[in-house]
Amino acid sequence: MFVDTHLHIDELGDATEVVQQAVAAGVTRLIAVGVNLDRSSNAVSLGHAYQEVWAGVGHHPLEPSEPDLAAMHALAKDEMVVVIGEIGLDFEHVGGPHNDLQVQRLNELFAIATELDLPVSVHNRGAAQELLTAISAHHGLRGVMHYFGLEWDWAQRFLDVGFYLSFAGLITRPSREALREVVKRCPADRLLLETDSPYGNAQKRMGVPNRPAYLVDTAELVAELRGISLEQLADQERANAITLFQKMK
Repeated sequence: MFVDTHLHIDELGDATEVVQQAVAAGVTRLIAVGVNLDRSSNAVSLGHAYQEVWAGVGHHPLEPSEPDLAAMHALAKDEMVVVIGEIGLDFEHVGGPHNDLQVQRLNELFAIATELDLPVSVHNRGAAQELLTAISAHHGLRGVMHYFGLEWDWAQRFLDVGFYLSFAGLITRPSREALREVVKRCPADRLLLETDSPYGNAQKRMGVPNRPAYLVDTAELVAELRGISLEQLADQERANAITLFQKMK
């Protein structure tokens, strides 16, 4: 049984249908991340409503509003919160918050994660070195590079600071051979899977909203690339998720 370690369930419509479809496909635990305080609160509410759902409290780097750090800190203490996320840096989007402001916010959110002993789910667009610098400045910080899409040299650097790598439908793109090589080389105990629903579709589902049930599309390719069975991959990925997201039973 797989864990979808990063999705935006509040963008998918009927949560009951989404959860039931995921469970039927063998995806039995879902981590609903937040991109601002209101949506983080929604994720927490869904975590309390569905035994398969856990929550993230986060502030997306492109979110225009200032994060309410005190409110986020308080919300992150909820028993259903297993991660601070989605957070990170996005230096590629034109018109987003200034890079320096993004870094400042990120360090504030890393501090909350460290204080509460929660992992982080990190978004990266064009800011890998800046993220490594920030991660290294926070002793004891642990987390995952969400929707990982870089080549092996960067993968190795994030692995070296203790982070996990989470793979999504991006690995199925024909042009992503270098990323598939990362999938092959990633240590077994650092590999996670996600859908980033409703985004991040596998190649065969381009043009339709992604759903956590479709995690299996990515998992099948990961298992093939690593030369293991789907069941072996599910066991390893679930164990990894429970190790990182320690509050998830």
